[in-house]
Amino acid sequence: MSQTRLTVSERTTPDGVRILTPAGEIDYNTADTLQQALTAHDDPDGCTVIDFHGVTFMDSSGINALVAANNAARAGNGWLRLAHTPTPIVEVLHIVGLDDVLPLYATLEDALAPQSTA
Repeated sequence: MSQTRLTVSERTTPDGVRILTPAGEIDYNTADTLQQALTAHDDPDGCTVIDFHGVTFMDSSGINALVAANNAARAGNGWLRLAHTPTPIVEVLHIVGLDDVLPLYATLEDALAPQSTA
């Protein structure tokens, strides 16, 4: 059984939005990597976009990391958005109802655009 490692790159836009780009599989063995990236900055007003284009698989461990990050962002007047989410990941989000909670955007540019209700 081959285990795909997860990497997460990060950058910040000039207006302070963090962009996380995970690549690989998000599962029980790798979700901590995503969780650490999501909590690396203690900014209560933090806004984050996760660009999922490089994610090939996500299980409930990834769902848990997203829920925790979304709750923390909302508690501090921030937000969490997902971009480039592959269909299999969208299906997982839909099954658990997270697609009704987390905004999904087709492109990174769409996710970074100002929203009237964020």
